[in-house]
Amino acid sequence: MRKSLSYLFVGVSAALIALLAQHFLFSNPQTVFVARDEAPTFRTAVAFDSANSNFVEAAEKTVNAVVHVKNVSLERSPQSLFDFFYGYESFQQPQIGTGSGVIISPDGYIVTNHHVIDEAQSLEVTLNNNQTFKAQVIGSDASSDIALLKIESNKELPYLAFGDSDRSAIGEWVLAVGNPFNLTSTVTAGIISAKARSISPMNNMSFIQTDAAVNPGNSGGALVNTRGDLIGINTAIKSRTGSYVGYSFAVPSNIAKKVVEDLLEFGAVQKGILGITTLRSSSKEAIDQGLDQIEGVYVAGVAKNSGADQAGLKEGDIIRSVDGVSIKNFTGLTGHLSSRRPGDTVFVVIERDGELIDKEVVLSKNEIIDLPYLGMRVENLSTEEKKALSIDGGVRIIAVAEYYRSYELENKIIIAIDGKPVKSIEDASQLAESGRASRRAITILNKNGEKETLIFN
Repeated sequence: MRKSLSYLFVGVSAALIALLAQHFLFSNPQTVFVARDEAPTFRTAVAFDSANSNFVEAAEKTVNAVVHVKNVSLERSPQSLFDFFYGYESFQQPQIGTGSGVIISPDGYIVTNHHVIDEAQSLEVTLNNNQTFKAQVIGSDASSDIALLKIESNKELPYLAFGDSDRSAIGEWVLAVGNPFNLTSTVTAGIISAKARSISPMNNMSFIQTDAAVNPGNSGGALVNTRGDLIGINTAIKSRTGSYVGYSFAVPSNIAKKVVEDLLEFGAVQKGILGITTLRSSSKEAIDQGLDQIEGVYVAGVAKNSGADQAGLKEGDIIRSVDGVSIKNFTGLTGHLSSRRPGDTVFVVIERDGELIDKEVVLSKNEIIDLPYLGMRVENLSTEEKKALSIDGGVRIIAVAEYYRSYELENKIIIAIDGKPVKSIEDASQLAESGRASRRAITILNKNGEKETLIFN
């Protein structure tokens, strides 16, 4: 009997040991036994708590404030020689373009890109819940590629608050939210790759560069940080194929916010300038003088009676910072000043003869503007110049794109575009932007005061 009990005890003990061994060997996923040098040791990752993820919170705040924008315009194309020479407005086909927009107020103001709504005959905005509204253009600025729309809703709408893009940092996580390829709100993630990035030699616009995937349809969408603050409006990709290949660009929120405020208050963007000229770091003159190696902006000249002149800036000074923001290049300078207006005071730190000097500069009104659709840079005429020419307005061409150099357009005066008078750079910008897909008729005064009409295709 005792022997039987002994056998039973041994059997039960063996079974318990086997069960315990099975439990520890196979029931605990965090314990892995391997022979020495036969395989690497793996660690089990900590479980990802999506409820506490900043990406999730930021995405939830953003997707409902990002809208789909549909632009219906009319394509014009000649159908005969008669149409080609005498106009072809009679033959028009509806063209539909799409993009994104960001609701920035509960009463329905929406910021998007100028190129998303350009040439629109009608605009339709669709919310993330599939509600659709007709949209009105409040104002638009081609140079910053920012436009302001308005929709009317019976209830308050979800919206995003503007963040401070100056405080964003290279390496910071960001989300891009938009409607690529006509899909509903889509979220992609990346980091800020660079700041104060210029992508066009005709425009010193300052962009935030990210590696968040942005594709056609994302234009006008939101770039937000992990708190869900709007720090940029997605604008462009740099690609040979037209689709995302690793680089995307956004208008900084500080610039977009200022443009929106100007459009609401003045109907046009108010641009403040220091009143200096500089050298492009890539120019031969800058390279010959070793100025392509400096960090900052070299002052090559100071306009008489400008804010810079009155503050005592001189040729040879190097601008190191403005309002406490480090300035590394001219694009960074123009980007920061794009969020300021004429009459604003900025605090400038310059380097002169190895010494850092603080200056307070009152920004003056910008008298020069680029007309990217015409490939020109123009400036306002002084009162004395208008009297001498016996005209009450006009703008002088001071630079043209390379493909117009042979026409010797510099220093000629534009007095009309498509038969409509041009009295200032604001007029020139507005008229040059409207109907840019059509041919443009530019009326100019040559050096002898004679009128000429040029046709730009």
